[in-house]
Amino acid sequence: MQIRVLGSGELDETRDIRSRAFGRLSDSAWAQSARMARPALEAGRQFAGFEGGRIVATGRLNDLTQWWQGRAVSVAGVGGVAVAPEARGRGLGRALLTDLLERCVRFGHPLAMLYPATTPLYRSLGWEHAGGLHHVELPAEALRTLAAERVPVRRVGPQDAEEVAAVVARVHEAAGDCGPIGWRHGVWRVLLGTEGHYTYLAEDGFVSYRWDGNGEGLEVTRLVAGSEGTLRALWALVGSGSSTAASVRACVAPSDPVLWAIRERECETVDRRQWMLRVVDAPAAIGARGFPAGVSARAALLIDDPDVPANAGHWHLTVEDGTGRLERSGGDPDPVRLGARGLAALYAGVPVPTLRRAGLLHGGDAGTLGAAFAATPYALDYF
Repeated sequence: MQIRVLGSGELDETRDIRSRAFGRLSDSAWAQSARMARPALEAGRQFAGFEGGRIVATGRLNDLTQWWQGRAVSVAGVGGVAVAPEARGRGLGRALLTDLLERCVRFGHPLAMLYPATTPLYRSLGWEHAGGLHHVELPAEALRTLAAERVPVRRVGPQDAEEVAAVVARVHEAAGDCGPIGWRHGVWRVLLGTEGHYTYLAEDGFVSYRWDGNGEGLEVTRLVAGSEGTLRALWALVGSGSSTAASVRACVAPSDPVLWAIRERECETVDRRQWMLRVVDAPAAIGARGFPAGVSARAALLIDDPDVPANAGHWHLTVEDGTGRLERSGGDPDPVRLGARGLAALYAGVPVPTLRRAGLLHGGDAGTLGAAFAATPYALDYF
């Protein structure tokens, strides 16, 4: 299989393989998918594997940022990975993903994130479960009654992409969030121009919502707010549709403040979709990540990463004053030993005792690492 960058006029050639892998794409669904993929295509980040002139595998590397303890880290969003059904079982998926990982290194992304269709393949190349995309059902009437003060809110569209991106970034940074991604302006323009999505901006908040396919319920695709007043105003705006919609399906953080703001909350069903993380450049990833203020940690690490050899070997980790450093060391007689999967899970805040019992971390004194990397990562976007 020959893997190469797709040209600007070749995207439509991937429609068939994606339909066979993920389900039939209607004309409207394909048009929206093509609009979302256009920035990556134009940046040379859409790839395909060819055999005999025919596409047998495809994948994309979205150019994203991801917040970790409120600091934006460059991350490759691996999406649209598909192999033709008749070509499966020959290692083409692994070959494609190995190629994409090497390209992540060359693009200079410290991290790579993806939503897995199959976990074993991604784990075999160093990805590990890190966080979730959470949806809950909220009573529309309970949201309608949240408004407590008048907050200026205005409709926004594609022309407001830069301002929306800046507001969302400020909210995630101030909150010290872990996991949400930031899109480049080209994708924001697509998102803000999507038919049937209603988007509003406040000075310190943003909301995007839509009606479901039956026109009977509402769905919030993103709502971020930097203050109580804005939180209440934006959720109440969505809840104003309560005369038609009894409930609102919302994508939220596990500890989203709306869950504490609504009056009635007895039990809820959470729909969680897992996403996985991969550390591509270990020292750069540690250096870019934020850490809790007032927490210090020092540890000797021995990393095993055959697929990204630059990550492998002995390191000394230092965390202090909200920042981290990972520096080469001459070795330690009893280091904390972990592979690429363990490193990704540690980075994402999986507790050290969990990693030990799962066989992802061994040896050494890891006592201070848990507090340094503590996080509950979440996402607000699926790609």
